[in-house]
Amino acid sequence: MGMYHRHGVQSTAAIAGHPLHHMLIVFPVAFLIGALGTDIAFLAVQDPFWALVSYWLLIAGIATALVAAVPGLIDFVTIDRVRNVWVSWAHMVANLVVVALALINVGVRLDDPAAGVQGWGIWLSGIQTVLLLFSGWLGGELAYRYGIGAIRDYSPKAEQFHVEVDRVDVAKSYGRRSGSGGV
Repeated sequence: MGMYHRHGVQSTAAIAGHPLHHMLIVFPVAFLIGALGTDIAFLAVQDPFWALVSYWLLIAGIATALVAAVPGLIDFVTIDRVRNVWVSWAHMVANLVVVALALINVGVRLDDPAAGVQGWGIWLSGIQTVLLLFSGWLGGELAYRYGIGAIRDYSPKAEQFHVEVDRVDVAKSYGRRSGSGGV
């Protein structure tokens, strides 16, 4: 079970207190959103290279999503606090839908990646991206608002790195007034 702290709960799928799910999700997010970028590149220049890159990015996104899902599922199953928050359910369902759409997207491109992009592929990549942004926002809510896997270390060792900064002094050092954002 995850260990509860004052402001959060420690992930059960962690290495040295660092949650694995948080570390691994960057890969499927990058690959799946990258597929939209390479789809757009293909449509702009009509070079089949970009359609093939999209195809392989989708496959890499699916594979890494499944890897990232394992520690996320471990936390979901082992931490009561996670299952009791609607955000975690929505996060999980959105991610499952993204993987399902990515599988369909790969299927659409299976015979001819270029034709797949011009058909449903670009739309599926766009929907995946929107859902990933939504799911990422939900994941941020879980980590930062609900404190799942994101705990503050109040030990004296960690406190030495917490520095309070006077914003007025920082602003003056850059020749600005505090809060103005201008020069």
